This record gives sequence, structure tokens and C-alpha cells, in this order.
Amino acid sequence: MGAAKEKTAGKKAFKMPHTLVIIFVIILAAVLFTWIVPSGEYARAVDAATGRELIDPESFHYVENTPVNPMRIMNYVIDGFMDAADLIFMLLFAGGAFHLITDSGALQASIAKVARKFSNRFYIFIPMLTLIFTLIATNQGVNLFIPFVPITVMLSFALGLDSLVGVSIILLGGAVGFSTGTLQTSTTLLAQEIAGLVPFSGIWYRAICLVVFWVVTNLFLIRYAMKIKKNPQLSPMYDLDLQSEMKASTTDLSSFGELTGRRIAILAALVITLSIIVYGGLKLDWDMAEFAAMFLWLGIVVGLLAGKSFSDIAKGIVAGSKTMLGAVMIVGSARSIALILTDGGVMDTIVHVLAGGLDLVPTVLQAPAMFLICTVFNVFMASGSGQAAVMMPLLLPVADLVGMTRQTVILAFNFGDGFGNYIFPTSTALMGLIGAANIPYDRWMRFIGKIFLVWVLIGCILVAIAQFIHLA
Repeated sequence: MGAAKEKTAGKKAFKMPHTLVIIFVIILAAVLFTWIVPSGEYARAVDAATGRELIDPESFHYVENTPVNPMRIMNYVIDGFMDAADLIFMLLFAGGAFHLITDSGALQASIAKVARKFSNRFYIFIPMLTLIFTLIATNQGVNLFIPFVPITVMLSFALGLDSLVGVSIILLGGAVGFSTGTLQTSTTLLAQEIAGLVPFSGIWYRAICLVVFWVVTNLFLIRYAMKIKKNPQLSPMYDLDLQSEMKASTTDLSSFGELTGRRIAILAALVITLSIIVYGGLKLDWDMAEFAAMFLWLGIVVGLLAGKSFSDIAKGIVAGSKTMLGAVMIVGSARSIALILTDGGVMDTIVHVLAGGLDLVPTVLQAPAMFLICTVFNVFMASGSGQAAVMMPLLLPVADLVGMTRQTVILAFNFGDGFGNYIFPTSTALMGLIGAANIPYDRWMRFIGKIFLVWVLIGCILVAIAQFIHLA
């Protein structure tokens, strides 16, 4: 008996590898795919009506294999960093700017005021914030929200919650807005152009879907927040949050002091910058490079308002950028996976196999099956517009044959392209957001698993209803 105890005690408990190790394993699997999966391709041509490159769904053919040389894995990782350079710069400069803002105490003082007001009213506070990110994400990608992570995480800590609640206010709220495709130009509008539908038609049903997902998601998040408030040790992030610099800076609300004129000016600079960024993304077609430049300006302005010298401002930007290196490593490495699959010639083969699987599904389950297929394909291609250009020409003919409306196909595509972004490590939006909050991927998975399964179940029901009512 004693020997058995000693043997058990001698065994080390399994410890989940670092997020970078998980991504590297996926990279190795992608390289292996290029060696065991036959290379294939579809013919592509520019559509005269839309000016977009589309595939011919009848043109798939196998070609000579082009497996990726394992010795070039690190070259692809470097290519991934180069491909994600604008996002990486935005992460670094946002880290620098928020370090200077935090150092000034302005953010903590304002958060203390909010925390005192909403400390026991999660049922108001959480839905109120998630709704903001949901509405913005109806027309924008969730990458836009990465700079907001320090604010919501520090606010969550001040309320006695964990970093998962803080980042989920953004991620889960954004997930609902983006995935339901209400006003998305990069996914819904593009898919409708390919399908020959009236732009943004069917919006009434997508709006209903948004409300359903928003209510269910907030119920999940409020329930989790109440559980963590009651017993913080139940959080998957409990041990790591104890070491968090953001948590340390929000521990004692009474020590933050008042909102002085200098601090109010710093907060005004932050609000103005974030407003300009949102406006630029919505109206001026700005991307990550423009956002990065705005955060660099913000860091300088905040430093001057705080009374720092230029040398101290430079030191602050460098110090804040260092806190984002983990997120940068994850984003750049994850971007290499799609590059490997494309260069290995297996991306179109994967599409062909997934689309062919629809023939094996009963007609009544065709719409849910399309949703699940688009979700699986999202592992290999995270770009929504890229998925639309590849998947729509394949799924639309199948829908026409079984009597499914094209609007239903687009709904299934939106759900599949959207919700997978918040669980698969190939999503730069996910990895950038949890990286900015210093949440390891395995800890995120322990948290997100249940609500993702609920999303999938509700999504299958909603697309099945759309198929039943012949959504037009």
C-alpha cells in the first residue's frame, strides 16, 4: 500500500505545453499533411461582375505533389511573421502606449470609480459592455479590439473577477457580432455577391440570430463571473492572474487617488485615439498599420501629458512593447500554418474532400452539415473573404440541387467562418487577444469549450430553421 502511494507521488502530473509548443506541433502536422495528402487544385478565374477571383467547382484535379521540406519550417515561421507584420507592430506600439497610461495612474483611477458602482451588478455591467463590442463587430473584424484588452482586463480585476472575464467581454461580444454576419462586408456582402443575391438581404433573420446568440452568451458569462466572484480559485487563470502586473495595479482601489486634471487629459487622449481608430476602420478603410501609427502617437502624447521627458517616454514604450512579445511570437507563428498548406498544394484538396462529404448527408441535415464543414475549413483558412471566394462556388451548386436557398448557405458560411475564430489557434484575432491578456491557449480552451459547443448546437438549429422556412 505504502509502495503504491510512493509510486503515485513520484509521478508528475501532466502539464499542458506552452502555447508556442502547441502551435509548433500544428505546424509539424501541416508539413506532414503536405507529404501524405495528394496535391490538387481548382481552376480560378476573375468574375467579370464582381472583379473577384473565384474557383470553378467542376475543375478540381490532382497535380504533382509539392511537399514542404521540413528543413524549411523555420523559413515559413519567418514568413508568417512578415505576413503578420502590421498586426505585430500594432500589438507592440499598443503595449507601449498602455504601459505609459497605466504608469500615469489615470486608467486605474477611472476603473476604480466604475468598479465601485458595478461591483455587485454583473447582470448590468457585462451585457452592457459585450453589446458595445457586438454592435461594432457586425461590420468589423475582432482584430480591431486588441487595444481594448488592457482596459477590460484591469476592469475585470478591479471587480474581483479574472482575466478570462475581461478578455471575454471583448472576444465573446465580438464573436456574436461578427459570426452572425449582420452587416459584414468582408464575408456576408462578398458571399451574396458571389451568390447573386441582393446586398444584405436576409438581414432580418441574421438580426434574430444575433439576439439569440447574444442572450445565451451573456447568460454563460454572467454565470461564470458569479462563480469566480464567489470562489476565485475556480478560475483556470487563478495562479497566473496572481502574478499579473495588471492585477497588481488594480488590487487596492482606495490607493488610486483622484482623477486629477492631468489624468483626465490622459484619458481624453485615450478615448480620442480609440475613437479615431474605430472611425478609421469603419469609414477610412484603415488597417493594422494605421492603428499601429496611432498608438505610437498616443504613447508620445500620454508621456508628455504625464510630464515625462522624451527619454522616459522612449523607455516606457520599450518596456510596454516587451509585455507584448509573447502575443507577437504566437501571432507570427500561427500565421505560418496556412502558408505551409498553400505552398504544399493541399489546401484545395482539403476543400474538395470537405465539400464532397455533403453528398453523404441526408437532405434535412444539409444546412447544419454546411455549417460544420465551414467550421472545420476555418482551421486551414482563417480569412473570411478567402473562405467566401473558395467555399461559395462549391456549396451553392449543392444547395441548388437539394432545394436549399442560397441565403441559408450564406448563413451557414457566416456561422462556420465566425465562431471557429474563437477556438482555433490558427486565428490571429484569438491569439492576439488572449496573448495581449497573457492567457495561455490551453487555459482559454478550458474556459471556452462549453460555450463553443452551445454555439455549435444553436447554430445548427438556426440554419436548420432557415432551411425549413426557405430563407430568402
